[in-house]
Amino acid sequence: MLKNDAFRALDRRESLDLLARAPVGRVVYTRQALPAVLPINFSLDTDASVVLRTSPDSELVRAIDGVVVAFEADEFDAATRSGWSVVVTGQATVVTDPAEHERLTLAGPRSWMPLREAVFVRIESQMVTGRELNGSRGVL
Repeated sequence: MLKNDAFRALDRRESLDLLARAPVGRVVYTRQALPAVLPINFSLDTDASVVLRTSPDSELVRAIDGVVVAFEADEFDAATRSGWSVVVTGQATVVTDPAEHERLTLAGPRSWMPLREAVFVRIESQMVTGRELNGSRGVL
């Protein structure tokens, strides 16, 4: 069992700073009335929203546009039993403004999959929670 000082809740700023460094996260949503989790690369935008880049034909776009979703990213080291996890919860919306789409085309996330066309989905950071685990502080 871990001592209490091995676990620490992170404030919003610390959580967003860690999230900005992560290359991949997971979007958590509902698909056919069941929970679904999809790993995806992303970027953190200037307003602290999570931005995803995907295909306009993606099942993901149809499933999350206009609904509340969760997005989680983390980093752990099993050898030291340390790491962090950040969860952003908020409404997901497809970016439809042409100027915003162009800005994200230049500065937003790059898809790891080749895309002929791209659509951007923004997840508002309405709720941000983070946790840090530092196993080096000892175990009982």
